[in-house]
Amino acid sequence: MPGYLTAETIKGLREGRGLTQRALADAVGVTDKAVSKWESGRGLPDINPLEPLAAALGVSVAELLTGDIRQNANRAGNLMRARFYVCPVCGNVVYALGEGSFSCCGVHLVPCEAEEPDEAHGLQVERVEDEWYVTLDHPMTKEHYISFIAYVTMDGITFKKLYPEQEAAARLRMGASGTLYAYCNRHGLFKVRTPRRSQVAGRV
Repeated sequence: MPGYLTAETIKGLREGRGLTQRALADAVGVTDKAVSKWESGRGLPDINPLEPLAAALGVSVAELLTGDIRQNANRAGNLMRARFYVCPVCGNVVYALGEGSFSCCGVHLVPCEAEEPDEAHGLQVERVEDEWYVTLDHPMTKEHYISFIAYVTMDGITFKKLYPEQEAAARLRMGASGTLYAYCNRHGLFKVRTPRRSQVAGRV
């Protein structure tokens, strides 16, 4: 087992969960002497107990192995502070209420950093009755396309998945003031605030 699974990681997580060495040992199915050895650096768990060990310590196996423990400070679950994660291999999208540890296709996912749109990714936002009609003048080929458009408010999210050779557009039921997102499979995530309801349609 690689040395980056450290004694300090195991001990710190155990104490953070309020577990004794005996309680952790019982949860994992080993002896308390084994846990003591792990925490004193005189040995490390083999591959078999890693999954139950991670579960008992309240982390993922990836977090346990790397020591990169993600503490979600956003306990209130404010959707406006949530994060998008996109798999670079298959395009799978994860939307989380706070920062977390996610993987897909064997790749550890990092949260997307949303940017202000450039000229190639400007969003046209038009109000049509009780909907936002969002369009982009953007290629929609199999190699280069807008993967999704989303509308996020304080208490909800509307997500529209797009596919190559379709129109880069979405109709999203209008709600509270929020943020519109568009994700380009080559250039990443872009965001704009929703216009005021009285604002004329246009590029934002």
